Amino acid sequence: MTASTARRRLGPGLHVPDARGRTDLDRVGRDLTGNPDVRVRDVELLAAAWHVLRRTTLEVRRSDGTWQLQQRETYDRGNGATVLLYDPDRRTVLLARQFRYPVYVNGHPDGMLLETAAGLLDDDDPATAIRREAAEELGVVIGELTPVFEVYMSPGSVTERLHFFAAPYSPGTRAARGGGLVEEGEDIEVCELRFDDALAGTTDGRIVDAKTVMLLQWAALSGPFATTRQG
Repeated sequence: MTASTARRRLGPGLHVPDARGRTDLDRVGRDLTGNPDVRVRDVELLAAAWHVLRRTTLEVRRSDGTWQLQQRETYDRGNGATVLLYDPDRRTVLLARQFRYPVYVNGHPDGMLLETAAGLLDDDDPATAIRREAAEELGVVIGELTPVFEVYMSPGSVTERLHFFAAPYSPGTRAARGGGLVEEGEDIEVCELRFDDALAGTTDGRIVDAKTVMLLQWAALSGPFATTRQG
């Protein structure tokens, strides 16, 4: 065994706990049996500073019956949840405006996105997690919560499954100012928009966040504003 191999097998996240106390992060995927046309041969841990980057070597049986050796890198940040908060009486929605460095470095003018409240599940179930995030980010205490759909947002490289919800709000349910958690680097502006203006933003470039676009279009097509949308 070479010195570099030994370090890889004994490094943080493998036999040695990483900063979050995790070990055996290279074991994920090795026992998959649901698809007989896929055989996982090796999993290498590339990074585990907070979320987890792996490189997996696998064999895939093609449609002509031949086996092809492939490598895929996957980014595992856990699963998440998001919610569209809407006021059916005033025809408004409540969104978060915040800086997102990945979009800024990839061509967005200032990196400031309008988004539905969202966050990782961590150790909570999706409903509990999104109630937490709505309170932290937008200051809203959610009552009734409607599941909308579950979606893999970037299946080519990111493992995350996102749980989508919708929930009504009113001025009375805005129990706090929101703004997010300072210790997590959040500095969120709470934005209330008329629904029709927000929906128009999905086509004129003002709203370019995928989960937000999806929920606003759902609201217009089959959600709370499907039959009351104004022309």
